[in-house]
Amino acid sequence: MMHKPILTALLLLPLAAAAQNTYTPELLMKLGRLGEMQVSPDQKTVAYTITRYSLADNKGQSDIWLVPAGGGVARQLTNTPATSENTLNWRADGKLTFMSAEAGSDQLYVMNADGSGKQQLSSFGAEEGVANLKFAPKGNFMLYTQDVKVGKSVQDWYPDLPKADAKIIDDLNYRHWSSWDDFKVSHVYFQPVGADGKPVGSGKDVMAGEKFDAPLQPFGGSEQLAFSPDGYELAYTSRKLTGKAEAESTNSDIYLYDIRTGQTRNLSEGLGGYDTEPVFSPDGSQIAWLSMATPGFESDRNGIVVYDFKTKKRQDITASSEQAAGNLRWSADGKSIYFASALAGTQQIFSVPAKGGKVKQLTKGAFNYNGFELAGKDAVIVNKTTQATPADLVRVDLKSGRETVLTNINQQELAGVKTGRLESRMVTTTDGKQMQVYVTFPPDFDPAKKYPTLLYCQGGPQSPISQSFSFRWNFQLMAAQGYIVVAPNRRGLPGFGTEWNNSISGDWGGQPIRDYISAIDAVSKEPYVDKDRRGCVGASYGGYSVYQLAGKHEGRFKTFIAHAGLYNLTSWYPSTEEMFFAKHDIGGAPWETPLNKSYTEFNPQQFAQNWDTPILVIHGAKDFRVPEGQGMEAFGTAQLRGIPSRFLYFPNEGHWISKPQNAVLWNRVFFEWLGRTLKPEGSAQR
Repeated sequence: MMHKPILTALLLLPLAAAAQNTYTPELLMKLGRLGEMQVSPDQKTVAYTITRYSLADNKGQSDIWLVPAGGGVARQLTNTPATSENTLNWRADGKLTFMSAEAGSDQLYVMNADGSGKQQLSSFGAEEGVANLKFAPKGNFMLYTQDVKVGKSVQDWYPDLPKADAKIIDDLNYRHWSSWDDFKVSHVYFQPVGADGKPVGSGKDVMAGEKFDAPLQPFGGSEQLAFSPDGYELAYTSRKLTGKAEAESTNSDIYLYDIRTGQTRNLSEGLGGYDTEPVFSPDGSQIAWLSMATPGFESDRNGIVVYDFKTKKRQDITASSEQAAGNLRWSADGKSIYFASALAGTQQIFSVPAKGGKVKQLTKGAFNYNGFELAGKDAVIVNKTTQATPADLVRVDLKSGRETVLTNINQQELAGVKTGRLESRMVTTTDGKQMQVYVTFPPDFDPAKKYPTLLYCQGGPQSPISQSFSFRWNFQLMAAQGYIVVAPNRRGLPGFGTEWNNSISGDWGGQPIRDYISAIDAVSKEPYVDKDRRGCVGASYGGYSVYQLAGKHEGRFKTFIAHAGLYNLTSWYPSTEEMFFAKHDIGGAPWETPLNKSYTEFNPQQFAQNWDTPILVIHGAKDFRVPEGQGMEAFGTAQLRGIPSRFLYFPNEGHWISKPQNAVLWNRVFFEWLGRTLKPEGSAQR
């Protein structure tokens, strides 16, 4: 069946005012994106990267910037349009190193803090693929990761068939997130560094002969690798399992490699869940890491485990706390550990004594303090966001809470841009609990008017709605097109205690779905909500929620949009890749008896006979977490039942839409669909 060409989104937006300067998909693509940042050894300077995307070129490019840690004028150090700089490291001598492909392949460079004296230090081969490079604090060693081939392709097995295009698969974990098994794993290497700062000799593989990845793939990076203060020990994160065992387990561990002896030992042996992100204490006597207690539960609370090298004992120093930790940093005196944690729709900085004790909240406010680095005894440099503003660097005094703005990356792009009011309100759920709900209003909101309203369903299923800035699911962008956006921190979202976070497991279609209904019903009581023009949108578990609500919404919604949603749990379970996630969250396999209620009460496909509302389905072909068949089944169901529907399919995208032009297309189709299906009664048909 042929579809009409996509109409220009601006022609169909319900209340968009072209004269206003508001967020648009194209504006989002113009915004500079703060990347990594590193504080200099003297804690006076911050190096960071900014990535800017070209819509015409359909790609991004990163440059290095510097700003005084106490505040001052930021200045650009590199400007290389043909390549990007990354992997920043300050050396003990005050010089800055970085990786760049300026010479055709990724190489290590060094330059002075003023950008002068640039010099290439390495001569890695183009095929070596060096990543995650770090220097030991004293500069005597460096570590990095490289891919090592450990398996055989079809051509390795049958070299006389060089054009054969197939895969031979004998075990699970043959694809992960958006990549097929390429018969390679990432290994950790270390290499001596000379007095001139150049690598000496060749790197040594500390995992030689092993078939395991370090760091964890595909999202783990240099935060999962660490040097001891003297440089003679390195810690790394790895899940030393393969095939079915790896697909069914979250059991990663912290390994300690001794450069002097060549021996490796497992510091987290016996701990069953994820153990990640090791950080040595300043004197090297202890090491801390993030630890999840429950095997197979990928969204369990991250505790902080401290291991004492002298006593050989380890302790979860946050065992009595509800806060889930991230971004661990030791205080300069080694007596405390700072960390970031979600809290009631925001992210704040906390501290805890290194010996264990009371967790203390150090910051508060309607923002996210994301990644941070120490910059003095009581100060940190922080990546800060709100839902309306992309990331910038600020300096925060941890005693007073006073904030000093260091960067204003998008001052020019956001000059004069109007944003809508954000309101946080509490809604009573069907079981009598209080649920925090964010409501975003259009710019120039007039309470005397009625507005189309969107219920936003969050993914994860345990990923908080906080003060993060999104470049796709952006509430301010939706509000700028004339929509009120209702975003509930429903059951299962972090920042509201362990019970709230964990209760979604095994109950996907139960209380969390009722929480969504509670949120939209409560906000719909307001006179400015047009009850005849309500939509429901979401991705991943949020897409599942859209499909579930499509069969149970009882006329509340006039349109649905599901991105990367799970439509049929029976077919999804054996076709996804991280089986531990499916087993834990769904509660068992579809061939087990008795059949788990996830496949009867909580399976959207079981309620498709009730579908009666237009739906837009979006999916990527390289989404192996929620395989493309889920979107195809949903779209096919809608089409066969005669329901107005559209399928937006990306052959080269995964669970997320990453390419610039695809991201803009996503938004244009998204808003065109809303404009068409939520048009006022009596308006002209298109």
